[in-house]
Amino acid sequence: MDQIIIHVDMDAFFASVETRDNPALRGKPLIVGALPRERGVVATCSYEARKYGVHSAMNIKEAYRLCPHGVYMHPNIDKYRAVSAQLREIWNTYSSATETIALDEAYLDVTKQAGSPEGARRIAQTIKQRTRDQLGLTCSIGVAYSKTAAKTASEEKKPDGYFEILTPEDFVNLIIDRDVSVIYTVGERTAQKLHAAGIRTVRDIREHGKTVIRLLGKQGQWITRLALGIDERKVTPYRPQDAKSISREVTFQDDVHNFELLKDILVLLALCVERRAKRHDLRGSGVTLKLTYADMKGITRSRSALVCDSAAAIYREAVRLLEKVEKRPVRLVGVGVYNLSGEREQQLIMESLFSESKGEQDEEIKQLLDALQKRYGLDFAGHLEQIYQMDTLHKTVEYMRKHF
Repeated sequence: MDQIIIHVDMDAFFASVETRDNPALRGKPLIVGALPRERGVVATCSYEARKYGVHSAMNIKEAYRLCPHGVYMHPNIDKYRAVSAQLREIWNTYSSATETIALDEAYLDVTKQAGSPEGARRIAQTIKQRTRDQLGLTCSIGVAYSKTAAKTASEEKKPDGYFEILTPEDFVNLIIDRDVSVIYTVGERTAQKLHAAGIRTVRDIREHGKTVIRLLGKQGQWITRLALGIDERKVTPYRPQDAKSISREVTFQDDVHNFELLKDILVLLALCVERRAKRHDLRGSGVTLKLTYADMKGITRSRSALVCDSAAAIYREAVRLLEKVEKRPVRLVGVGVYNLSGEREQQLIMESLFSESKGEQDEEIKQLLDALQKRYGLDFAGHLEQIYQMDTLHKTVEYMRKHF
């Protein structure tokens, strides 16, 4: 094997962490996400809830229809991030490169550390044991010759599973008669296109490769290679500075009609984006505004800017974008920065071209927060750090909406 890759996928991560911390939830159908009377979706759910047909990304009202007796709770993202950091410490012990896909999922290159499939098997079992002993959680692991095969392997025996796919032939034999959706990057829409063309299984992809490429272009070329078991991608550690954009958004429980309220909410979203960017020493040179209207039509508007390194600058650009969009009821608003680069790369631009001082930016944000405090009775002094927590942000926004 040219490379040996492990794919680790935590089992029902959010729900498992909550169950670990509250044993009274054990054995119950637990749904983490929005609450039944709220707008939103399922973030994840326990395997007990999945027996009723509940799954991640499902509309919360549909989840409640399927499982009205379930336990529903909001996610605690900060707690999950802390656990994820502990997981990465375990993973990094055994890999030369770790590519985290989400808080609960990663590819590990163990080629040098393992030396052989047998060595990889020992590493996988050690990771599973340490995860159970140190964190009280379970994970499913796949060992394979490629990233695609490793991910497929980790899904074979969930939960708390282990599976190996050591050669392209093993991979093809495993999936050849499965639906095309088993192939990496084949989502629901792509699968529908292929099904409409009479291509339903991996075998069909292999036999009608030209048709797949004609239908899907470059993605079709990629899919046909995967159907042959070919995937030469390397494990590439994620670096925050490689991100293309950083954003934060909120969904309202009732549609917002007043755009002055949206401007107030943009203050908090801009602060959240600023904090995340600065945590990784990143700055953007463009701002995006995202809106979803009451009829579910979504729009995204963007505006290039010289430097967007402060909440004040992000807020100003977002307001300019907001003033130009159609004024009708909104159910979601989001703000982001793009064209990210590191602090050093933009230092010269900052010094030579950006006329506002940090003190002026801070004063502008202080005035905006003071205005929010007067309007809503919110006290941000000493408590601003809590706004960066997703759950607190949503609660604050809902409070503002109800008291505008």
